Order: sequence, then structure tokens, then C-alpha cells
Amino acid sequence: MSNRLANETSPYLLQHADNPVDWWPWSPEAFAEARERDVPVLLSVGYSSCHWCHVMAGESFEDELAAAYMNEHFVNVKVDREERPDIDAVYMEAVQAATGQGGWPMTVFLTPGAEPFYFGTYFPPEPRHGMPSFMQVLEGVRTAWVGRREEVAEVAQRIVRDLAGRQLDYGKAGTPGPEELGQALLGLTREYDAARGGFGGAPKFPPSMVLEFLLRHHARTGSEGALQMAADTCEAMARGGIYDQLGGGFARYSVDRDWVVPHFEKMLYDNALLCRVYAHLWRATGSDLARRVALETADFMVRELRTEQGGFASALDADSEEPLSGRHVEGAYYAWTPAQLAEVLGEEDGALAAAYFGVTEEGTFEHGKSVLQLPQDGPVVEAGKVASVKERLLAARGARPAPGRDDKVVAAWNGLAVAALAECGAFFERPDLVERAIEAADLLVRVHMDGMARLARTSKDGRVGANAGVLEDYGDVAEGFMVLASVTGEGVWLEFAGFLVDLVLARFTAEDGSLYDTAHDAEQLIRRPQDPTDTAAPSGWTAAAGALLSYAAHTGSEPHREAAERALGVVHALGPRAPRFIGHGLAVAEALVDGPREVAVVGHPEDPATAALHRTALLATAPGAVVAVGLPRKGDGSGGEFPLLAERTLVRDLPTAYVCRHFVCALPTTEPVSLAEQLGVVHP
Repeated sequence: MSNRLANETSPYLLQHADNPVDWWPWSPEAFAEARERDVPVLLSVGYSSCHWCHVMAGESFEDELAAAYMNEHFVNVKVDREERPDIDAVYMEAVQAATGQGGWPMTVFLTPGAEPFYFGTYFPPEPRHGMPSFMQVLEGVRTAWVGRREEVAEVAQRIVRDLAGRQLDYGKAGTPGPEELGQALLGLTREYDAARGGFGGAPKFPPSMVLEFLLRHHARTGSEGALQMAADTCEAMARGGIYDQLGGGFARYSVDRDWVVPHFEKMLYDNALLCRVYAHLWRATGSDLARRVALETADFMVRELRTEQGGFASALDADSEEPLSGRHVEGAYYAWTPAQLAEVLGEEDGALAAAYFGVTEEGTFEHGKSVLQLPQDGPVVEAGKVASVKERLLAARGARPAPGRDDKVVAAWNGLAVAALAECGAFFERPDLVERAIEAADLLVRVHMDGMARLARTSKDGRVGANAGVLEDYGDVAEGFMVLASVTGEGVWLEFAGFLVDLVLARFTAEDGSLYDTAHDAEQLIRRPQDPTDTAAPSGWTAAAGALLSYAAHTGSEPHREAAERALGVVHALGPRAPRFIGHGLAVAEALVDGPREVAVVGHPEDPATAALHRTALLATAPGAVVAVGLPRKGDGSGGEFPLLAERTLVRDLPTAYVCRHFVCALPTTEPVSLAEQLGVVHP
């Protein structure tokens, strides 16, 4: 049978279109059906690259008996959390409040009024490890609904009341300053794993936004400890199995403390954020490893995630088909035995590769297989030989069944990719990467943005999805556009960013300056989501704060600056207490404390002297510095698209750079060396 999901744009929903479960997408019609039939709603939330989502689907949603029971006694609603982060956030908050933990797949039972009353995540087909089976849960909920309706209603109403009482009031918390940023650094130092890099224990997630904060803090204060934590963590991750040593790119997280065995799915947002962090580490230190990893990660995104329309797909699955068994197994595409290396490379090179990549007879993963690493104590191998070995292994791996790809284009994550690719292209003189950034930005404008500059959350195959953009989409896309403007000198991207940040002020901002994840006129859920914490990617709150601050630096707009400062009240409150969970907010606060600096480079775009000043400006380590480049702009607004270029003149008829911050400007300069000194350029 085919259910109602067949016409959806989400690859995750399409994976369930042929289940015997009579799924509905999230819609008013689904809840009307539940009211009419007087049954609860079973809400199942997941995403396409989620391993346990696939497991539960195979065990329960493809099972005829379980599906028949679900269809008879529930209205079953399937949601892709990446497409509807607002629904996911609201019900995940309820799951965590009730059970103390959360995760995906998320299974929530709702009244026909969308009020949650029973929660869980993965349920097995048979009772195990103290967990009831999925059928036991279904039968228990059905019994409670029929026999104890008043109790169910009371529980649901209490949960909704509790959630409504969680309104955040960070707008009055004050602006973070050097003291809060110093306390945040101290807190991170306490949680730092000095032996292995990173923070906390297993599982270990790449702390991309915290690393960005550490690099910015070092740039502003000269703190060697901050730089050391960032550099050592970046090296540990790049040497570990979490990094794909053959194809580039990072997996979602490491299941151990040593970065050895990853959870193998690769997400666009991780790779965009980490690509940019490694590029910034190179900018701060000149590290060859950082340069290599930044470029390999950029090339991975373009090679593996780019769609035909020029956007970037969301993710690659953790699982893929194992050639011999035909089963879908985690890591089947990536893991190796010594025998497999010898088969591809021959005995001698196979033994060399095993030593170089830490592949052992016992294995570091399952069934005697190893995830490739670069051990510190591995042999020194000539670069040409390494390149040859990697090329042959990559070709052999390419013959294996590839992991599935989630082809939907998420606006926010593409904004992150635009910023990363534009900077990598500029830093490493790879104009092809800048071109890929422009094409992705163009797709966001053509497909995701309507005539009122409102963003759609997703598209697939060039077809826009039905769901409205949330705050992170506006913040991350605006940031990507502004980076692209700085790199290309095309001021139209700054204009597009302006449309988006204006909508943040008009549609997402509360009177006290706090921010909501959904617009004022978005679909009303049981609670309006509002989460400022940075977890896997920047929260909408901190992404928007960063975009507002950058736009204010570009334009001198006081309302945008004030909105950024008020939004950063959350960093004042959380930075000293929970720095690992507000990393992007801390990085934006570093930019606020530093200025951020505004750099105007005036000169003819074709003049090599203009290009030299422009490149120096882009290599500024000064936190959050914004760059405008182009011909001088006249006071009447003609002659250029960047407000920073207004009334700027050439000195001695030569291309000239101006650096300003806090309403004060340094002397203009025509010399890249002098500009580098003003901006903290370490590695021109």
C-alpha cells in the first residue's frame, strides 16, 4: 500500500511512503481525523540518516500486525525533524522534561488537541533491557485512552501548562563583556580533555562552535591556552576515525572518548562548521594540517553533497549495504581489514597502509574491521606514496554500495556551507569553491525566498517545500550571504542579508529583545519554541544575533546593533555557566567586544593592489570583522553597493584600506603589511 506520504518532499517521509502504517504528514486534517474517530495521535519524529529510526521502522512500521493495530486505534503522524524543527523542539522538550532524556526516533502520543500525554524514543519489538515492547506501549496507551480518559486529559493539560511556564527572559540579562567571556574560557578549561582533545566523555561530539570561540578569544586577548585547546582538539579529530581519512569530511560524533569509532552519518552542518573552523585555525597559525583538512572537507561537501540544482544535501547515512551479507550495516562503507587493504594495494603497500592508518588484525571497530586513523606513532611515509595509496583505496571504496543520501536542501545548513566555501575559496585561492558558494546562494534566493523575502525551510530537486523557514534559517542564510558579499565584492548579497535580518526584527523578536524560533504568524503549536542553546549547529537565537551584529557593522544601523546586543543577553546569562552549550553565542560576543572591526577596501576590482589589500582584510583574525571591497561610493549612494565604501577616497590615487571600530577609524593605508598589523593578520 502507499500512504499519504508519497507526495512529500522529505526523503525521510518518502522512506515511509510504502509502510503498511497509514501515515499522515503533520497537518490540521490529521488532527481533525483523530477528533472525528475519537482516538489519540501517534506522533513519530525522526530523520533520514538516523540509524535507530531505520531499525524501528524495519521492526515495527513494516510489520503488518503492528501496523494494523496502529491504524485501528491511532491516527499516525510522521514528521521529519529536519524539515519541522519547531515541532521536534516542542515535543522533545516535553519528552526530556518527562523522562530526563531524549533522542530519535521520538515517539509521542497526543490528544486530538495536540497535547502530549505519553512519551518515548525507540521501542523494541520484544521487551528488552527493562523497555516494554512497542506493542505493549500501543496497548497500554489504548487502554488508558478508553478507560482512564479523564486522567489522560489531566496529564496532557499539566504538561502543556508546565511547558508554557518555561518562557525565557534573557532580553534583560545585560550584554556580555570581557568578564563573562573570561569566565566561559575558565569553564571550558575545567571540562577540557587534555589527553585526547575535546570536552567531556563519550560520546564525543565535534565542538565546532566552541572551537570558533576559542580562536576568536585568542585573537582578541592573546590567550595561548585558548589557542592550544582549539589546535589540539582539531588535530585529535583530524587524526581520528571521526574524520574520513580517504574522502575527507567528518562523521556526526565519536562513540568513544578518543575519536576512534564514529557514528558514521555525515551531516552538512557539521562539515560546513568544521570546514570553516579549520580554515580559521590555518588563518591563525599557518598549520598545514588545518589547511589540508579545511580543503578536503570543502571538496567532500562539493563532491558528495552537492545537488544538481547547486545546493547541498542534508546528510549521508551511517548504514550501507554489506556486499557479502546484503544487510544494511553501520560503517560498512568505511571500515577495512588488513586483508582488504592487501587485496587492493598488494602485500607491501597493504602492510604500509595498515601501519599508516592504524588498521590491526583485532580491529578498532566490529568484526575485526578498523576505521582508518592517522596515529601519532605511525610510520613516516613519503607524500607521493600516501597520495597513491589513498587514491587506490578511495577508488576501491567507491565500488562498495554507497550510503544513502538525504537530498533535501535545508536553508540554514546551506547558509553555513555558503560561508565555509566562500572563505575557503578566498583563503586558499580556489575560485571554484567560491563559485559553488555562489550557486548555493543563488538557489536559496531563487527557490527558497519568496517575493516578500520570506524563506522556506527546505527544497528537494529544485521544488520548494511547504514548511516556513525558522529563525536559524534566517540567521545562517543572512550570515552566509554577508560572507559571500565580503569575499566577492558583490553588494547584492548584503542587500539580500538585509531583507532577512529585517524580517528577524519584524517577525521573530519579542519586546524584551529575546528571540523565538518561529515567526509571529507561524503555525501555533502547544508552545512557541524558543531555544537559545547551541548544540549540533548554531541555535536560531545566536545565529540571528551574529547576523544582526554583522549587518550593523556593514551598515552602521543602530536598531540592528541594539537588537544584537539584547539578543546576546542569553550569552551573559549562560556563557559563564554552560559555555559548551552556547559556543556560537560566545563567538558572536567576542565579535561584539572587539567591535567588530569594519574594513573598507576601495580600488578598482581588476587592480592587483586592490586584490592584495582585499585578501589581507579577509585574513583578519579580528573576531567577526566585516569586509567591503569596491569602487569608492559617493555620498548620494551611487558608485557602489556597500555602505562602508561611502565617501572613501583613494590615497595618492592608490587602492586604499580603512579600518574602523567603535566609531573610531585608523589612518587609511595603501600597504597590505600595515593593514595586516591593524587586523591581527598572522599568516598573509
